[in-house]
Amino acid sequence: MADDHLPIVEISTNAGRTLHWRSEDDTAAFARALAASPALRDAFIALHGDLGAGKTTFVRHLLRALGVEGRIKSPTYAVVEPHEAPDGLAIFHFDFYRFNDPREWDDAGFRDIFAGPGLKLAEWPENAAGRTPIADLAIKIEAMTDDTRSVTLLANTPRGSDLLARIGV
Repeated sequence: MADDHLPIVEISTNAGRTLHWRSEDDTAAFARALAASPALRDAFIALHGDLGAGKTTFVRHLLRALGVEGRIKSPTYAVVEPHEAPDGLAIFHFDFYRFNDPREWDDAGFRDIFAGPGLKLAEWPENAAGRTPIADLAIKIEAMTDDTRSVTLLANTPRGSDLLARIGV
């Protein structure tokens, strides 16, 4: 395995599946397929990738596919942006890029959010390592030199395996 793979990739016992997104339309199509899965409702999805890889773009497409309207912004400074789908699904979009101290997790009350119902999406989850539960699905997005994306999907739980099975990946 390459040295630049994140720890969650190295410790997973599940075989990863790799997709290639040739355009943003592919990102949107994947998001729509994922949004249609009932297993998504209380899932935790960890999003890995360098700055500019497309993590927030994927989240925007997923939230739109779930029916969220209005502005969908990156939670880089707020750390979490809550949303609600028209069917009442609570969605929490985290960005732990600026996390420096795991105690921030406890002080912010994120343990309660992760213990409750709703979809949790986390960018830069490695910065909150040891605090977040194991992600049901880990998605690593890598920008390629030709502007396509290589996307590695890892199911770490039965819910994650169900998500992949239902979207045919």
